[in-house]
Amino acid sequence: MQDFGEAFGLAFTLVLSGDADLFEIVALSLRVSLSATALACIIGLPLGALLAVTRFRGRGAVLILSNALMGLPPVVVGLIVYLHLSRAGPLGFLGLLYTPAAMIIAQTILITPIVMALSRQVIEDLHGEYADQFRSLVLGRWQMVQALIWDARFSLLTVGLAGFGRAVAEVGAVMIVGGNIDHLTRVMTTAIALETSKGDLALALALGLVLMVIALGVNALVQSLRMTAVRHAYA
Repeated sequence: MQDFGEAFGLAFTLVLSGDADLFEIVALSLRVSLSATALACIIGLPLGALLAVTRFRGRGAVLILSNALMGLPPVVVGLIVYLHLSRAGPLGFLGLLYTPAAMIIAQTILITPIVMALSRQVIEDLHGEYADQFRSLVLGRWQMVQALIWDARFSLLTVGLAGFGRAVAEVGAVMIVGGNIDHLTRVMTTAIALETSKGDLALALALGLVLMVIALGVNALVQSLRMTAVRHAYA
């Protein structure tokens, strides 16, 4: 076990020196989380928008379910994906288990309900303002969805960033389906857990520092986009 002061010093050295192993882990984390966020937005934004503008029997139950899915336990998602991608599973022939692709699938399942539920709320509020105008123009459902998504683009970017923040901090699901294999599936969160258990605090702290910088950067960008959305609304 390293001395805390020494560990912090080594951590800053690793970050500032551009350590190859450190930034390989960071690059994989960003690639996996950004890919999952993009897929979640492709799936979740249209579904959220469609749910916002559509009224049907049982809609209340669907809303409750979509909100409940935001709290999906990551280890349960990881287990379900593992069972499907294992050799005995229905998708085992694809050979995706313990690959970055499996991690992307798990993160996509985790954050799609978040993107869907948050975008539904944003677009439903906006739809209430434009409902009379849409009726006067006799727009179809998908035309309304497209118009609302475009008008709410700044707010929806914050939804995407919220999804990315959730994905990049995920550890349970990606550990199960990725296996934390060095130079293949080791991402920041799983590496922090492993290196801490091994007593290598320097690398764990260095990765923690990078993860904190990313989290702060995402939050700062969210706030900036919110202010942009407000200025756009009153322009």
